Amino acid sequence: MKAIRIIGRSFRDAFKSVIRNFSLSFASIMCTTITLILVAVAIICGANVSNATKHMESELTIIVYLGKDTTDEAAANIKADIETQENVEEVIYKSKDEAKLELEEKSDSFKTVVNYLEENPCFNSYIVKVKEVRYLNTTAEYIKGISGVETVKYGENAVDTIVSIFDVIQKIVVVIVIALVIVTAFLISNTIKLTIFSRRSEIEIMRLVGASNITIKLPFLIEGFIIGVVGAIIPVCVTIYGYVILHSILGGKVFTNMLILIEPFNFVFIVSLVLVSIGALVGMYGSLKAVRKYLKI
Repeated sequence: MKAIRIIGRSFRDAFKSVIRNFSLSFASIMCTTITLILVAVAIICGANVSNATKHMESELTIIVYLGKDTTDEAAANIKADIETQENVEEVIYKSKDEAKLELEEKSDSFKTVVNYLEENPCFNSYIVKVKEVRYLNTTAEYIKGISGVETVKYGENAVDTIVSIFDVIQKIVVVIVIALVIVTAFLISNTIKLTIFSRRSEIEIMRLVGASNITIKLPFLIEGFIIGVVGAIIPVCVTIYGYVILHSILGGKVFTNMLILIEPFNFVFIVSLVLVSIGALVGMYGSLKAVRKYLKI
């Protein structure tokens, strides 16, 4: 019962402190709100970059063209050899007749050219899907050395560029999120420091009457929690409604089908939970840091 009374009184004192020091609390809440909005944008961008990377990785394949004189037995041996590679996920056979049909369906110009030729210009081929795009070059180089393979196509330069760009973007996003969280903690910590300073006489009285450390610390801890959670309300609303509207306007993609956006549900709710958690935890951490430094208890 005593613990419940202490917690209840701490919540009451925390709410009173937020209202009593409204200008300071409001400034901290606004700073937290702005920071968490930026954090939300960074998280959404980072998640979608990661999603786009995975989608592009699933689309990037190695096309292995077989020689004109390659027999069925030799083709089967080539497939078996390719499948021995650890990075190979799937090997799909495409006959030259299937390739010709695909060319004809692409446009009337292709159809005219292909039908004009007496012999099918296409090759039998294997479409190789890999597990890790990072090792696509190594896998392709191995396949090139297999006897009976005519040509290997995989957009080697583009793959390296795409992987490098997305790696850099993901690292930048992580750094930005960490930096913003640190800024939020600093702002809330300073607000709590000012609150502690304005209540130093009250705290001194509490010490003189024998109040325990937890009794003095807890209201400030809860105050930081309140500031963090309240500061997360607007970012949560912006995240949910903003991302849903943006996803609808863009039709679920950015410029091309390769850059697919994550579906809003349940993504926005997960991001919202992360924002509230960051706000609450950072608020409590900022408060605890301020209390330890300035109260020395």
